[in-house]
Amino acid sequence: MSHMPAIARHVQTMPGSGVRHILELALRRPDTIILAVGEPGEVAPSSVREAAAEAWREGDTRYTPNGGILPLREAIVAKLARENDLRVDVEQVWVTVGATQALHMAMALTLSSGDEVLVPDPGYTTFTMNAHLLQAVPVPYPLRPERGFQPDLAELEALVTPRTRAIIVNTPSNPLGSTFDRDTLTALIALADRHDLWIISDEVYERFTWGGPHVSPATLDDSGRVLSVFSTSKTYAMTGARVG
Repeated sequence: MSHMPAIARHVQTMPGSGVRHILELALRRPDTIILAVGEPGEVAPSSVREAAAEAWREGDTRYTPNGGILPLREAIVAKLARENDLRVDVEQVWVTVGATQALHMAMALTLSSGDEVLVPDPGYTTFTMNAHLLQAVPVPYPLRPERGFQPDLAELEALVTPRTRAIIVNTPSNPLGSTFDRDTLTALIALADRHDLWIISDEVYERFTWGGPHVSPATLDDSGRVLSVFSTSKTYAMTGARVG
């Protein structure tokens, strides 16, 4: 009698994405107003759609460098300098198939089996799911309403153990919408410096601040410990386009 082989044990412990399940149910009903996922109400700009269509018409569909075509990476370098006050070399820019892949890559680069990663709670489910896929241990740090969903730095630092390798920072937050100000980010970077931790910075909602400028944590760091993740999905309503 044959048996189905089992999938890896660490994958079996990974929680499913409730958000995606709700989305899939909603997509079965025409005209449903979907509030389950981060989906801007606008349509991607016509200039973006025309450029993509032109590439298809010209047959420009062959392999590219793994990190993205050079003109795109150079444009990202210019954008980071112009909008985020970040000065980076083109070799520090890597284009991925959506920010979710970038987050997975950043965690894969910094976490080994059994390592711990501090993740915001409430937070984006992918942070926890990625940790399970990498056989790492997600350790939630609370973001409470009575603190305006800001981290308690002493409480967060108490969660650091010898196995901790990284902190995930998500500002503006998905799903909370809250932002961390410059002082909070400075304190987080100082904490990471004390314990020699990586910071993985999810900044895909950088344009959705409404009330203050977005601060990229890497601008406050001088030791190269911040891996920054940006996206066109939210800023340009390209959630299904998957640039990369």
